[in-house]
Formats: sequence, structure tokens, C-alpha cells
Amino acid sequence: MLWTRWLVLLLCWGATGGEQQADDREGFALESRADSRRQRSPPPVEPLDFGFVPSSVYDTHAYYEPGAVGILFHMVHAFLYVVQPNHFPKDLIVRVIQQNMGGIKIEEWRKPENVVLLLQWIYYEAGFLICGTIGILFVVLTPIIGMCFCVCRCCENCGGEMHQRQRKNFDCQRGFYTASLIATSIFIVVGVLIAYAANHNVSLQIKSTRRLINTNMRDMKTFANNTPAQIDYLTAQYTTAKNKVLSELDNIGPLLGGRIHSHLEKEVVPSLDTALRMAGAMRETKEALENISTSLEILQEGTGKLQASLSEERASLSNTLSDPACTNGAVSHTCNTIRSTLSQLGINADYSKLQDVRHALANVDTVLKTDLSNIVQKGYTSFNDTPKLVKEQTKNIVSGVKGMLDKIGMEIIGFSKMFPVEASLANFTIFLTDGQKNIESFYPQIDQMDFYRWIGCVAVLCMVVLVLAFNVLGLLCGTCGYDKQATPTTRGCLSNTGGNLLMAGVGFSFIFVWILMGIVTTLFVVGGNVEKLVCEPLANRQLYKIIDTPYLVHPAKKNFLPGMLFQNPNIDLTLGSMYRDCYENNGLYHALQLETMFNINSFLNRTVYNRDLAKVFDSVQVDLQDITLLEQAGRDNLINFANSGVGQIDYEAYLTEVNKGVTVMDLLSFSTDLEAQADQLPRGALENALKGHASSIRQIHREHVVPIEQAMSSLSQSIKLLQRTSNDLPVKVTNILSAIDAAEYLITHNASHVVKQETKAYIQSLVGYFKQYTDWVKNSLSTEVAQCKPISNIVDSMEIVACSFILDSVNTFWFGLGGCCILLIPSIIFSIKLAKYYRRMDTEDVFEDMGNIGNHGEQVCDIHGDLAVVSSPYDDTLTRFPRASAPPSYSDW
Repeated sequence: MLWTRWLVLLLCWGATGGEQQADDREGFALESRADSRRQRSPPPVEPLDFGFVPSSVYDTHAYYEPGAVGILFHMVHAFLYVVQPNHFPKDLIVRVIQQNMGGIKIEEWRKPENVVLLLQWIYYEAGFLICGTIGILFVVLTPIIGMCFCVCRCCENCGGEMHQRQRKNFDCQRGFYTASLIATSIFIVVGVLIAYAANHNVSLQIKSTRRLINTNMRDMKTFANNTPAQIDYLTAQYTTAKNKVLSELDNIGPLLGGRIHSHLEKEVVPSLDTALRMAGAMRETKEALENISTSLEILQEGTGKLQASLSEERASLSNTLSDPACTNGAVSHTCNTIRSTLSQLGINADYSKLQDVRHALANVDTVLKTDLSNIVQKGYTSFNDTPKLVKEQTKNIVSGVKGMLDKIGMEIIGFSKMFPVEASLANFTIFLTDGQKNIESFYPQIDQMDFYRWIGCVAVLCMVVLVLAFNVLGLLCGTCGYDKQATPTTRGCLSNTGGNLLMAGVGFSFIFVWILMGIVTTLFVVGGNVEKLVCEPLANRQLYKIIDTPYLVHPAKKNFLPGMLFQNPNIDLTLGSMYRDCYENNGLYHALQLETMFNINSFLNRTVYNRDLAKVFDSVQVDLQDITLLEQAGRDNLINFANSGVGQIDYEAYLTEVNKGVTVMDLLSFSTDLEAQADQLPRGALENALKGHASSIRQIHREHVVPIEQAMSSLSQSIKLLQRTSNDLPVKVTNILSAIDAAEYLITHNASHVVKQETKAYIQSLVGYFKQYTDWVKNSLSTEVAQCKPISNIVDSMEIVACSFILDSVNTFWFGLGGCCILLIPSIIFSIKLAKYYRRMDTEDVFEDMGNIGNHGEQVCDIHGDLAVVSSPYDDTLTRFPRASAPPSYSDW
């Protein structure tokens, strides 16, 4: 058993360590989970692909389909169910075993509890006891009855006298006995065939037993040969987790720094964005001020020119209206109307009084000499360099972790090499090979023993066949030699031989039947109980419940299997659970619960993620105080922009003048009205002069008013833009500076909390890869490494060989043979009755007429032909031959 313990120890190394953490890591894990709930869930860990463990393909198919003979097996099972319909007495067997743990003592049975157990056992075995008692009585009484029958017949009683009474239903009785004996013989032949089929099935299944032995041995060798490769594969896959962790460490800048950056950017980036937008607003402010200054100059110059043109045109139009032609009565009204509108030819807006913006423009130009956008971009760059900063600050830690991971890998490999796995399993393979050779060396002896068994069973069946042969030959001879015309004393030799053969069959029946019934009773009691108490509960797994009953073997030992394997009976390992796990092709590590024998978790905690590695990870620190979001020049630039005077401009005055029209009345409308009034005048010089003035006014509108209106539109847009920009400008700048100050304070003072939180999340992701590896190892050990299907196959094969191959055949044998024994009883009766009709009798009944009316004389003729006269046809005949019939000798008889 040394190799079994080595095999158990060899598989202990690969347990997983993710279920129990060391004490120094529990606080860290709890704090990390609490932080995650308060902040956000840690990023998901990328699943690792460890590939597939080299699988083992086993050849044994522990399944048996009996075929046609299975019908006979089912018949036997049904018969045993009728004999023993009770359920499997698990509790009764357990109590019996526990009561007799110290040995069976007769005085112990007198105790009430033991008497109750005995009565319960008798009740359970009632069917077998009754049938067994009947069989014993049959064995005991049959030879006694046969001896008495022989003695009785020797005394010419019990049908032994060679005289046959004549009856009217003579032929009917002979036919009935013949048919009954034929039917009985047929059923006996069926029983012989059933028993022979069962006997032959055992010999056939012995060859299948060799196949099962070979496949089971081959599977065990496959199990032993593949286990080292599977263990090596598990150890090699640590490299997968290690390489992933190394890759994460190489990218610690983008990963850890990126997480810190993404956590802080929700506070930092908005503040920088507002500063960058303010830089754009400065440039827009300068452009607007320049546009206002230019537009204001254009408006002032344009309005001066427009004022001069309108004054000149108004004076010229007034002179035209002073023409004598306007004094006529019909024309004077029109001229007076036109003269009343001359005041509308004037400028409405006055831009000379608007505030000059050149001072504010000069201040803004001074502010823009400092490139605030570039300063803000430097802040962006400084903040975006967080991953690079993290990588630089953790460079030494990463190199140290790499060295530790390489050391851990070497420790795992070294631990797996501590046990002589290959050597031990090689010895185990040699053991299997030698064991198989030893088993095969017994094959000739097994074949020889099976041959003797087969001969013995055939010899037993030949006893029945011998009786059948006598019955068949007797029936053939008797039937073929029977002559209806012959009298009982003159029957032929062939008929007489048939009767003698039938009586020989009766004699051999009495000689053999009690021996056969003894064999049947023994096989029935043993085979039936083994079927009901072993094979049936083994098939439905009830037997394991008895074996796995706690404290069954010893009051102080809970489970016997772990006590036998590991000397620790308190381990919750049962034979039923082990068989179930192996039947499902799980790993031997899971089936034997080897984690309770060797605490591999502590080893993995010391290696895969040990305290030194945890301390290194916990020592990760990132200092972000070197990050500057906005330099002092940028701050001064923002303050100077707020004090540039943009907010002191009178935008309302600008908008008031801009919203006014350029002239008092629209010049185009005025010229149109003037032409309409000129058309009302008589044709002449006055009309032409007025229309000339209308044309001049339109030209003034084109040359002066249109440019002024364009300048006014541009001025209006710039004024509105500046008004929006300058609205609460100091407050906006103050808010921008406050936001940047808050972001810098977060980075310089509160970033340690963020760094710690993100570092924990990053470490959790690294630990997650090791957790994946250990979980994968545990799952592989439970389901894929050292799959113990061969063990359950061995158990199932033993069940198939013992129960299906042997016991079912044995039970079928006694079932058929027992039927033959029972049928030999009616065979004896029918043979005795029928032999009387075939054998040649010594005397017979003969009747003759004596010549007296109303009275008849009877003559009895013996076999030699001598006659004896009897006075009374009834009384004397019955006195001499009490069993002979003496019908009257009528002429028609």
C-alpha cells in the first residue's frame, strides 16, 4: 500500500489558495471592498486563457447488456422479489453490526434488543426461510419416501403387484397419463435448457472478464502515465499568470497612472477648460475692440460727410423751391409740402459722443502679449503626464516585483519536484504490469476450474437428462409397442420395455432428486441472499450507505475510509461520495478530499501571493505634487484681463446710437416721395429739377448711408460680444482661478487618497490574475487532473463480474434446476401410473359364462394360461384380487 500513499501525496500539491487569505491580507481586502462600495466598483479583471489540461481517454465501458439470457435473469429477479419483497434492511444491518462489534456471544442474544433484532431479521428472511425449509424437507423426505415406496412395491403393494384391473375408461386414462407425462417432460426439458444456458453463460462471460481486466489495467496505466504530465501542465501555467502580471507591471504607467488620471480629470480638466476658453475670449475681445474702434472711426467720418452732403442737397432743394414757378396757385401747395419735409434731410445718430475704446484695446493688447493658451496647454501636459510620472516613481518597485515573481515560479516548480512523481508512478505502472501478469498466469487454472465447474453442472443436468431419457424412451417404446388387442399378460416386449424404462426413470428420480434439491436449496439460499443483500443494494447504492454509516466500525471512529487511508477518521470522506465523484470522472484530489490531508492553501499563500509580495505592492506610492496646472504668469494674465477696462465701456450708449437710424428719414423713401410729388406738377423745368434732386438723394444714400449702415451692423455685433464677455468678467476670472486652485489643492493634498484607492484597485487586478490561476488549479484538480474514473470502473467491473456474470447465472441455474426437481414429482407419479399400461402383467381378469341364468362364473387366468373357477363373479374374485375389477361376462363385453 506504499504506492497508494505516495499517489495521494503526489496529488496534494495543486490545491488552490483563493478561499482562505492570510490574516495580514484580510484587512486590506475588507478595506478595498469598502472603498469600492463608497467610490466605484474596481475594474474587471481580464480573464486568462490557461488552455486545456491534457485529458485521459479510458477504454473501459463498465456496462453489461446480457442479451437474450437477460429475460431469464429478469424472471429470476421477479421470483426473488416474490420470495423477498421487503426493502433493503439498512437500519437493521447497521444495528446488527453495531450490536456485534465485539464478537457474537450467545448470552448477548438473550438481551431484549438483540431478540428484537433477531425477530426483525427472521421477518426479513421469512421468504428464504420458508423456501429453504421446504427444500430441506424435500431433501430429507424424498429418499425416505423413495425407500418406503420401493419396499412397498417389493411387497406387491403401492402398485407393485403385476395385475391390472380392467376398466371401461382404460384408454382414456392411458392417454391422460401419457399427455401429462409428455407435458411434464417438456417443462423439465425447458428447465434443463434454462440451467444449461446459465451454465454456459458463465463460461462465455469468463472471456469478457478477461477483457474487463485488460481494459481496467490499461486505464490504470493511462491514469498513472498521464498524471505527471497533467501536474507539469498545472505548474507550467503559472507562467501565464506571471506573464500577465509582468505585462500589467510594464504598463503600470498607462494602467495605474491612467486610473489616477481618469479619477482626477473630472475636477482638473473642467477648470483648465474654462481657463482655455477664457484665453479664447481674450482674443475675441481684442478683435471686437479693434472692430469697434475701426467702426467708430468709419461712422464718425461717414456721418460728417453725410451731414455735409445732406446740408448741400437741402440748400439746393430749398433754392429750387424758391423758383417763381412755385408761386402759382396749383403748384404752390405741392412746393409748400415739399418745403415742409426739408428738415427730414438730416443725421439722426451722433457717434462723436461715444466712449473711445482705444485705452481698453491697449490694455488687452498688453494682456495678450502673454500666451495664456500655451500656459494652459502646459497645465494639460503636466496633468496628462501622470502615467509617465507613475511609471518613473514605481520603476524600482516593478523591477523588484519581477524578481520576486521569478522566484515564486521557481519555488512552485521546486515544490512539484520535491515528490518523486515520475518514479513513484513508474513503480505504480510496474506494479500494475506485474499484477496483470500474475492475474494472467491464473488464466489456465481459471479455465481449468471453469471446465470442471462446467462438467459438474453438466453432470448434474445429466441426472435430469437421464430421467428424461428414460421417460422419453419409455413413452416411445410404450406407445409404439402398445397393442389394444393384447391383454395385460400378452403385451409385447417393446411395450413391456417402455413400462420398465418408465419405472427406471422413477427409480433414478428417487435416487437423484434429493441430491438435486439439496444443490438447488443451497444455491437458492446463498445466491438469493447475496442477490438481495449485496448485488441489489450495490446496484442502487444502498450498500454504500451501510458502509458509510458513521461509527460503524468503531465507536470512536466516524468514517472508516479516511481512517484507513489517512489515519484520520474525522474527515468527511465516505466510500459513496468517493465512488460518486469517480463515477462522474472527477479528479482523485476532489474524490479523496486531499485538501484535508495537506493544507496546500498555506503553501500557495506563501508563494503565489506571499507577504513579501503584498508588502511590495502596499509600498507603491505616487507623488503628484510636481503637477502645475496654471503658472503664475497665467494667473496674472487672467487678473490683468479682468482689469483691462473692458467692463467699464458704456455699452448701452453704443447700442442706443447703433439702434438709431442713420438719417431722420429714410433717404430712399424721401426720394420716392419727392418724385411722386414732382409728377403732380406740370411738365417743365420745376418738375425736372425736383426729379434731379431725388436722384441726388439716392446717390447720397448709396455713397454714404450704405457704408455707414454696414459699419453700424459690425459695431452692433462687436458691442454685443463685448457686453457678453465683460458681463461679470472679474467674477468669471475669480471662479476660474478658484477652480484651478481647488484642482491643484486636490492634486497636492488629497491625491494621496485617490492614489491609494486606485493603487488598491490596481493591486486587486494583479491579485485577480493569481486568483484566476489558483481557481483554475482547483477546478482542474477537481475535474481534470488524475480523473479517477478507472477506480469506479474497477468497482463496476467487479459488480458486473460477480453479480451479472456469475451470480445471475448461478441463480438462473438453480432456478431452472429447481423447476426440474419440482416437476420430477409429477413425473414420478405419471410414470408409475403409465407404466401399468405398458408393462406385461402376471395375471389378468378373464370372464366366462357358466351356463346358469342370472349367475355368471369367473375365471382368472394367470400368465401361463391356467384357469381357476370362482363360484361368485364378485366375492371370490375380490377376495383373491382385491384391486382387480370383475365386470360380468355378458356376451357384449
